[in-house]
Amino acid sequence: MSNRFFKKNNATTIVNKLVTKASLEHNLIEEGDKILIAVSGGKDSTVLAYALSSVRKAIKAKYELAAIHISSDFCSCCKKLSLKTLLENWDIPFYDIFVPVIARLKPNEKMNCYWCSTQRRGALIDYAMKNNFNKIALGHHLDDIIETFFMNMTSSGRLTGMPVRLTYKKYPVTLIRPLSYLEERQIITCADENGFLKAACTCPYGRNSNRMVIRKRIADFTGGSGSVKRRIYNALASI
Repeated sequence: MSNRFFKKNNATTIVNKLVTKASLEHNLIEEGDKILIAVSGGKDSTVLAYALSSVRKAIKAKYELAAIHISSDFCSCCKKLSLKTLLENWDIPFYDIFVPVIARLKPNEKMNCYWCSTQRRGALIDYAMKNNFNKIALGHHLDDIIETFFMNMTSSGRLTGMPVRLTYKKYPVTLIRPLSYLEERQIITCADENGFLKAACTCPYGRNSNRMVIRKRIADFTGGSGSVKRRIYNALASI
């Protein structure tokens, strides 16, 4: 996407267009879907919820939305009331569950991003199945997808990343990532444009993570170019 296009259209229009494009090209949203949106209160999941509530006519399918926030025993300062009010203004019911992420650690094990992610993902899937949701929408964007690919390649030697759509074999649930065509900076602009309150807390374990290192390296060799990042993203589809 050229800079000219980005300046010509406001950020909200671009978000809605690219969410619609990703959804239609990957069959992310289908007739009769019950979609559970994982919300942290941060910009990504908030913009995701807003977009999914806004593109119904463009998707041309009837679907239900609900949002869930996962509180934990180390990160619980999310402004839930503000988040709940915002979501319900978009006709999205809000739910909150507690997951004792640290308490589940075995003796001598240390807290890390991977452990937290698996505990939260398991809770999401369990809640979705118990409440008849067939899809879970996550707020990962294009930059997240590229970063994850390079993290997996450099850390474990695997050419794997985040699929836009992932259907589990063991569970009757499909993960979807409708923000996959959007750069983080486009999401930030959209959030600022609409005055979305940043209600998420800052994770004390993620500040010096490997993702931050990979993010800087990607910025260095792409020069921050959206065109270069999109070519990398397109290349991943062939792997």
